[in-house]
Amino acid sequence: MDISMMVFMMWAAIVIVLIFDFTNGFHDASNITGTIIAARAMTPIQASLVTGAFHFLGPMLGGTAVADTIGKFVTLSDVPASISLGIVLAGICGSIFWNLFTWYFGLPSSSSHALVGGIVGAVMFAAGSDHVMWGMQELVTKGKLTGVMKVVMSLFLSPVLGFWIGFGVQKLSRWLTRDSRPSINKFFQGGQWLSAAALSFSHGTNDAQKSMGIIALALMLGGEIQKFHIPFWVILTCAILITAGNMMGGWRIARTVGFGIYKVRPIHSFNTQMISASVIFGAAVWGAPVSTTHVTSSTIMGIGTAEHPRAVKWRKGKEILATWFLTIPGAGLVGGITAWILTAFLK
Repeated sequence: MDISMMVFMMWAAIVIVLIFDFTNGFHDASNITGTIIAARAMTPIQASLVTGAFHFLGPMLGGTAVADTIGKFVTLSDVPASISLGIVLAGICGSIFWNLFTWYFGLPSSSSHALVGGIVGAVMFAAGSDHVMWGMQELVTKGKLTGVMKVVMSLFLSPVLGFWIGFGVQKLSRWLTRDSRPSINKFFQGGQWLSAAALSFSHGTNDAQKSMGIIALALMLGGEIQKFHIPFWVILTCAILITAGNMMGGWRIARTVGFGIYKVRPIHSFNTQMISASVIFGAAVWGAPVSTTHVTSSTIMGIGTAEHPRAVKWRKGKEILATWFLTIPGAGLVGGITAWILTAFLK
């Protein structure tokens, strides 16, 4: 393959990843701003400014553990550079398509699920399943979570954790505030400036690293770097793009998160943000990519269940659950078909 063509393919893949990073911030902004606005703790402009600032700080200060996990769950070093870069390009296209598709219909799907599905689908269609680091052998022989197993387990377990922690914390909060006056709402409204900042920081830390990992993979496949690591310019660029997407906001999904699952009041919003921030940041430290969308949504469901189970709009929850299970195969199919077409052309 001509060197100039390989360089073009590498930068095309990087640009597409950065577009994904922007749509990630755009798509997931609602998970943070939805409850804030529903609880009337901030105006939309205030929410965008506060969350935007801490979205930027998250990727800059949160390390690269998640990026290392994402960048290493497929192995393409033995695949020709033109094909491997085409696979990365196709996988990200599948992810972006799914993000925009679910955004249009107002469904809080997972950008993380979409990224994993798109990349795995592209690799399987164009290079074969043996190029995916499934992690099954390490789990059985060493009891260690690696590769796709680590990614999938973290994606599926984190919402369950969010639900039950939300349930417990809401029960405790209600007991602690059982004799409080209505003015306690002012405390929870004010507290959301802190909780929103914490959730924004954790989201930026976890989600921007997913794009960093794929960009580092593209740089390595293109010969720009010799071994997998995250250059500073990649960290900075991803931080800027996810912040820009966040500040432009996904207001269609904000209505679902803020109003469509449970009638959110200040105490619910504060608890949702603090619990979600803790789960997401804890996962980031462990190097586990999680879905901010599903952690936040499931936490709201847990909080609602702790108070009035019948008031939770379980129909909307079923839609979210269905999207949860459909995202990986859906994005994988789009990424796989795109990879099949693109790699056939490159050959």
